[in-house]
Amino acid sequence: MSLRDRAVASAYVGAWRGVGRLPEARARSLFARIGGRTYRRNGRGVQQLRANYARLRPELDAADLEDLVHDGVQSYLRYWCEAFRLSTWPLDDLVARTRTAGEERLRTPYAEGRGVVAALPHQANWDWAGAWACATGMPLMTVAERLEPVRVYDEFVRFRSSLGMQILPLTGGEPPMTALGDWAGAGGFVCLLADRDLSRTAVDVELAGQPARMPPGPALLAQRTGADLVPVTLAYREDDLEITFHEPVDPGTGEDGVAAATRAVAAAFSRGLVADTADWHMMQRVFP
Repeated sequence: MSLRDRAVASAYVGAWRGVGRLPEARARSLFARIGGRTYRRNGRGVQQLRANYARLRPELDAADLEDLVHDGVQSYLRYWCEAFRLSTWPLDDLVARTRTAGEERLRTPYAEGRGVVAALPHQANWDWAGAWACATGMPLMTVAERLEPVRVYDEFVRFRSSLGMQILPLTGGEPPMTALGDWAGAGGFVCLLADRDLSRTAVDVELAGQPARMPPGPALLAQRTGADLVPVTLAYREDDLEITFHEPVDPGTGEDGVAAATRAVAAAFSRGLVADTADWHMMQRVFP
């Protein structure tokens, strides 16, 4: 690794080992200060967040948009604070601080032996949601991008595995679709982040009325396995996390079915993202 990569990796590893030892109030205060500095620095990530929010919420004037960006950066840093602490949380506390809406859309098909494919945006804390599912009897399988430096990716895999998740690499190994299909086809629970895809295989959708592109993978997996396709959105509610399970989406048949299902997932995402925009931590380009 380069000197910079070693420094980045050491910082992540140190945070995972150190932040969890801090009292929660002290850790939250520390990351709120980091969030304030990050917002004021106005780097490329914050600028892209502002651009995404402006497309998602075109009705906002400049002052209201700027307040939203500030809140979004703080929500993003809250995610990181929690990520570095989640593996040390007592499970009963984590479960007690999780609220749900429409949870039967997850539990019923799973209890009946059907798989469930949950499609989620990068909103609030998806690791917390995954830990809640595992802690309440629904171990899950998901996919992770290979981050650089590799040591950071390895730490993320170790972290998520400690919460009960099975992690597959997106690249650099066997194509994940086969293992995901086996898991969902056997009645398992699959979670996939699905609010951004600028590749040639992406599906054209509307996100809050704006043209965007999303991955076909969740719909394709549900179509192939017969699993229920359930859009999920997340939001912070004071010290808690709220998970909303939207109406299941019919994946139909063939490419047209996959495209229509992906657009229906986008419609569900739109409702959650407009309602809780500051919890959408999307600092990469989404809208063409």
